[in-house]
Parts: sequence; C-alpha cells; structure tokens
Amino acid sequence: MKSFSESYRDAGVDITAGYKAVELMKSHIARTLTGSNVSDIGGFGGLFELDLKDTPNPVLVSGTDGVGTKLRLAFLMDKHDTVGIDCVAMCVNDVICCGARPLYFLDYIACGKNIPERIASVVSGVAEGCVQSGSALIGGETAEMPGFYPVDEYDLAGFSVGVVDKSKVLDKTAVKEGDIVIALPSSGVHSNGFSLVRKVFDVEHCDLKAPVSELNGACLGETLLTPTKIYVKPMLALFDAVKVKSVSHITGGGFYENIPRSLPKGYSVQIAREKLRIPPIFDYIAKTGSIPERDMFNTFNMGVGMSVIVAEKDAAKALEVLRTNGEDAYPMGFVVKSDEGVIIC
Repeated sequence: MKSFSESYRDAGVDITAGYKAVELMKSHIARTLTGSNVSDIGGFGGLFELDLKDTPNPVLVSGTDGVGTKLRLAFLMDKHDTVGIDCVAMCVNDVICCGARPLYFLDYIACGKNIPERIASVVSGVAEGCVQSGSALIGGETAEMPGFYPVDEYDLAGFSVGVVDKSKVLDKTAVKEGDIVIALPSSGVHSNGFSLVRKVFDVEHCDLKAPVSELNGACLGETLLTPTKIYVKPMLALFDAVKVKSVSHITGGGFYENIPRSLPKGYSVQIAREKLRIPPIFDYIAKTGSIPERDMFNTFNMGVGMSVIVAEKDAAKALEVLRTNGEDAYPMGFVVKSDEGVIIC
C-alpha cells in the first residue's frame, strides 16, 4: 500500500511532497558519486566504503555547520541554488584545516512547508559543493515542521567526514618565527557576519536587486549570496607538494579569532595591511555601517578565506602549487614571537 496520511496532511505535513522532493534531487545526488557509495538514498543510514590502502594509520576528521542568517538573503531573493554550496564549504573547509581529505557529506533541511522544487534547488547546491570538494553525498534528512518554521523558510545544516593518516595531521607546534603566512582569496563575505550585514543594509526593506556603483554595478543581493569558496582540491595538492605547518579557515570572528587557532602559544602573525586584496563589498559594508576597521577584521574574512603557514624556504613552491591549482594566492605576512595573536600594520 502506498504511504499516505490524510490526517497528517491536514496537520500540515504532506509526506507525498517529501517523496517528490527525493525524486527531484536524485539527479543532483548522482553527480557526487565517488565509487565508494554502498547504499542508495532512502535507507536509514548512508553507507560508505573506506579505501585505506594509502592510509596505514587513518584518523577520521569530522565537521558540522550551517549557513546562518545568510539564508535570509536567499529567502528575500528567492534564490536557493547556492546556499547548499555554502553549507558544504563551511564543513569541508574546516576538515581540510587538519590535513584531511573529505570523504562524504550529509545534509539536514528543516522547513515550514516542503515545496519539492525548492528543496531540490537547495540540494542541487549541496551536490555542487560536494563535487567541488570530492565528497559523496550519501544521505540527508528533510523535516517538514509546520507551525515551527514559516511556510516560506527553512534551515540548512550539514556534516562532513574526512580522513588523514596520523603521520600527516597538521601540527601547529611546528610553526616558528619567520614562517610565511599565505592568503587564499575569498569569494566575498562567505557565510559569516550576516547578522551585521543585514543590520547595516536593512535588507528587509532595501532593493537587493538594484545595481550598486560601489560594487561595480553588481546588485547587493547577488553579491552577498556569492557562495563560500571551497579550498579542498588546491589544499590537497599543496599537502602533497610541500610541508604545510598550519591552516586557518577564516570564518566568524574574522582574523582575530581564527588565525590564532592555527598558532602555538607565544607566536603571532604580522600582516601587512597594504598587501591584502579586499573586495569592494567589505569597503561598502564598512562605509554604509560606519564600522571601525578593527571590527571589520574581527567579523569578516576581509578577502582572505583561508591562511596557510609554511617555512620561508617552502613559500615560493607553495605559491606555485596553489596558483597552478586555480588559487591566486599571495604572501600576506609572517610569524613573529608575540602573544598578540594577530598584528595588522
């Protein structure tokens, strides 16, 4: 007998919409297959076969995150095909900071009303993020929660698992004075600081689709929805080429919170302000909201999505590898003995 409950539907949950959403998302999920998937979607758990022939002492690394209030921009713009990339990026970019290769991903979508086409659009972004990071999308959950979420809203979170050989786990205690700090450019605001962004621009009442001269004619909504950059593949290539001492994913808390997490006690990074390539969106946020520069660097990535620390002798090779793999990376500073954490001068 086909699954259907009239009573449940009358309470606001249409389980047949869930079945349609799964059918619509299957083609997107198929793009992420890596050959290690054991199960199809629809089971009670996602199965993944581990190939550890090149990993004699495997360590699993996991990360979980969401997209935060950036979702509000997706609702206002009625654009849902990129926030899934953000969700994957926020997880896999953390996993790569340990030196790990992401293996698989699961997503969780909670909504007020399951509109299959919209859910499938969200999952298309998740699938794209998985393709960019080499992860298999092995499962997930869509929860229709009427009365808890507004009918036109949803929340999105994800979970990533990666693997690294124990001998290759990044060890920040290797960081020494004189090491070079390399910047990997961000694609924009990424997925942090949007509570401040929404306040600065009063996004509920402004015209998000109007061209903005300070953004070179781009509209504010599209600029803010630019998905978080995924650094997995260039970083894996870098790990194979040089000894990377430490990596920091620049997320909420900006430079001042995240970079110190990649440093041993007693060391700081000194960053040359004039070397930073800050996209126009950050200047526009600061100008519109009259936000002090210290607060900008303590909230946003300011154009640097990831920082990498290598020995001075390895810096040229590291830059070459990153650029060969599509990253316009550049040196932004060096390590010094200090307890300040981050020194921008």
